[in-house]
Amino acid sequence: MNRSLAQVLSVVFHPLLLPTYLFGFILFYMPSPMLSLTMMGRWIMLGMLFITTFVIPGLGAYTMVRTGQLDSVEMNRREQRGLPLLFTGLCYALTAYLLHRESGFNSVFFIVMVIIAASVFYTFVVSLFWKISAHAVGMGGGLGLLLILNRMVPDAMMMVPLALVLLLSGAVISARLSLHRHTPAQVYTGFASGLLLALTAAFTMGL
Repeated sequence: MNRSLAQVLSVVFHPLLLPTYLFGFILFYMPSPMLSLTMMGRWIMLGMLFITTFVIPGLGAYTMVRTGQLDSVEMNRREQRGLPLLFTGLCYALTAYLLHRESGFNSVFFIVMVIIAASVFYTFVVSLFWKISAHAVGMGGGLGLLLILNRMVPDAMMMVPLALVLLLSGAVISARLSLHRHTPAQVYTGFASGLLLALTAAFTMGL
């Protein structure tokens, strides 16, 4: 793969952006009967989720770079991934708690956020010993969440989104390999474990 294209894919499908994409999909693609929010309310919610799942964790990583705890926000060194992943996981867990506490939100938001938070904590634990691909974990988890949504809402016409995510997952994995950020084992294990984690979590919650 062309290096420039690989870099673009790595940025556009950065793990911190995936929650925004997933919730945007839920808010604006899924059948409206499963959502009680107005159109304006959906945009406000998406903006709030973008802040808690991307802006705050991103600022945290940037602060760690400025204070010398990280070499760069890309976190290429495995031993430097622990703190930013833990901080991100805590941000996501807090977001899940807030979604659960607010009774006006459909339970699907809480369920999705819990699974996303769990995948971040999983990546954190594995990264203490091995440099697993966070991009691949995120893409695998995203595919798993779409499969869960397909089961929860059978009439949501998920065939095209599922095929698109599967195609994009292959592109992102190829990009990470082309940039030599990970070995094949690290990206394939990341994708498979992200997918299995999402499906296992859904099974545990009785979905």
